[in-house]
Amino acid sequence: MINNVVLVGRLTKDIELRYTQTGIAVARFTLAVNRAFSNQQGEKEADFISCIAWRKQAENLANYMRKGNQIGVVGRIQTGSYDDKDGKRVYTTEVVADAIQFLEAKTAGPSPTAPQNNANVPPKNNYAASQQQQSYQQPQQNTQQRVANTFNDGRVDMTDDDLPF
Repeated sequence: MINNVVLVGRLTKDIELRYTQTGIAVARFTLAVNRAFSNQQGEKEADFISCIAWRKQAENLANYMRKGNQIGVVGRIQTGSYDDKDGKRVYTTEVVADAIQFLEAKTAGPSPTAPQNNANVPPKNNYAASQQQQSYQQPQQNTQQRVANTFNDGRVDMTDDDLPF
């Protein structure tokens, strides 16, 4: 059987990180995922999908992502039920995240905690760009590298007994 979910959406609120009694990190969050079509008024609608992440993944999510950040989630659907305070059975459906990819942040510009890598990125003004281009040298690559071919003569030493079928 296949139970696989892939979502890309935006967080509807900041992540609340909690810990179980045994010290395992757990984060519950909701993703707003746009539908592929518009309604009769031409407006895009969204589905709000409940998700859960565990352990280090939950801690990373809480530490680096905020309301409005876009993330990708690969996981599986999990259903459950519980009895509420009135004794009524409540059914739940959520996505258990197996992998989370941090995508773009909603706000423009880098976040203060994000590492910066500006290597070989030219500045926006022309003067500094011309100065950088003068001092930049292309890394040297060895074009002489060759991969050894163990099948030079086109033959493979194998008998019928070596074949699995």
